[in-house]
Amino acid sequence: MIIIGAGPGGYRAAEYAAKQGLKVAIFEAGEVGGTCLNVGCIPTKTYVHSATFAEARERMAQVVPQLRQGVEGILSHPNITLVREKAAFVDAHTVNDYTADNIIIATGSETKWLPIEGVKTDPRVVDSTGLLQLETLPKRLAIIGAGVIGMEFASVFSRFGSEVTVIEYLKECLPALDSDIAKRLRKTLEKRGITFKMKTAVQNLSDIDADVILMATGRKPRTEGLNLEALGVTLAPNGAIPVDEDFEVNSHLSPLTSHLYVIGDCNARQMLAHAAEMQAVHVVNQILGKTDGIRFDIMPAAIFTSPEAACVGPTEDQLKAQGIAYECRKSFWRANGKALAMGETEGMLKLFVNPVGGILGCHAYGAHSADIIQEVSVLMCKHTTLSELADMVHIHPTLSEILKSAAE
Repeated sequence: MIIIGAGPGGYRAAEYAAKQGLKVAIFEAGEVGGTCLNVGCIPTKTYVHSATFAEARERMAQVVPQLRQGVEGILSHPNITLVREKAAFVDAHTVNDYTADNIIIATGSETKWLPIEGVKTDPRVVDSTGLLQLETLPKRLAIIGAGVIGMEFASVFSRFGSEVTVIEYLKECLPALDSDIAKRLRKTLEKRGITFKMKTAVQNLSDIDADVILMATGRKPRTEGLNLEALGVTLAPNGAIPVDEDFEVNSHLSPLTSHLYVIGDCNARQMLAHAAEMQAVHVVNQILGKTDGIRFDIMPAAIFTSPEAACVGPTEDQLKAQGIAYECRKSFWRANGKALAMGETEGMLKLFVNPVGGILGCHAYGAHSADIIQEVSVLMCKHTTLSELADMVHIHPTLSEILKSAAE
């Protein structure tokens, strides 16, 4: 097997395949661990869990190399060859000087830059990678985009002491989150001093009064230089490589693409590190002829603002738009003993169920909401009903009782 990219999807595929006895060559021109480990999820979480900017930078310098070393260890398996080169297709089964029956593309994503004047020339403009490389805390930080990246950095840098302004074209932040939850989270962050300019389009950077401007307008699949033209592959309008439900490149597009798979951000299905990892497992299972029960329709996600937010399943707006019958159950952090004891009373949970008690989804914001949503995700995967959830004993005092309150 050949794997292109050693991020969460690529190294997980290599590890699992090698343990199953397959011989693997994995290409990585940069650092192993991908965006997530080096300039994404992990560095930003060291910022989230640090009290000061100086402490955050110090912790990032310790944590990232430690985890990278762990990935290097995984890729030192006897069945794995780590090729530190930029990969390009020669033909359907050949990448650089290596040939294999099966090839997995796991090249991840890169910053999507807005096509506005000055974006490439204004020295104040950075993407998330550039922001993490800053050695001094900006006095005034403007963030273009109120998605996950923008909101996490807004929360963190405001706490460090920066004067933060978030500019968003849409009417509400975090479009993947239930609008009621998103609005409450935004209002909470406003009370903490963050300025939001919603329904605002940026046309000229000179209009922004800030020391640093973060471009947080999303990410796009990274495919440049792969020579996909040699395979007759045409990218989708969003830049992704089109795949079927098993993440194999649609062979009807080109007869050359049999046994070519695409996982993670570069297929743009679900741009999350944990989605990439599970897609990796599923693809290796496909190659080995194994079946699995991975539910890609149930994909929990979290936003590590303060307080954090998380979700699984559709929003209330989506349920309404699709004409799906549902009931909404709400519960609040302020009514929970553990939340009161922790001094974390800000938060709300919305649990959506169908008429027969099946769980459709759950959206929440509040301390440790990611952990609560993870429990809901497990219950959904096992087709648990509302009444069954209500019958499950939850430890007291814990924040998980917030979910049980909603069920009751």
